[in-house]
Amino acid sequence: MERIPKQFYTTEFKEEAVKLVTDGGLKVADVSRRLSVSPQTIRNWIKRHKDGKPVGGARTVTALEAEVSRLHRELAEARLEKEILKKAMAYLAKEPRGGMR
Repeated sequence: MERIPKQFYTTEFKEEAVKLVTDGGLKVADVSRRLSVSPQTIRNWIKRHKDGKPVGGARTVTALEAEVSRLHRELAEARLEKEILKKAMAYLAKEPRGGMR
């Protein structure tokens, strides 16, 4: 069985879908068919809207998580620089050391 790839929707798209149901008077099934989105997904967006949470589903990142993310990026950059320096040193070691004019 082939797996369906996960869909990503913008916050504006989600808000519009919720407005169609809450303010537009349309049924979830109608909006689902029009937008080609699962009815359960739209129900989840409406529930988040009613709970006062952002429909976009963006969660706040703690300071610790932000720091960990920053450190991961720095480590990846340092590793890349290290690899580049290794290759440069190997290249320079192979060159003949003749006099320059």
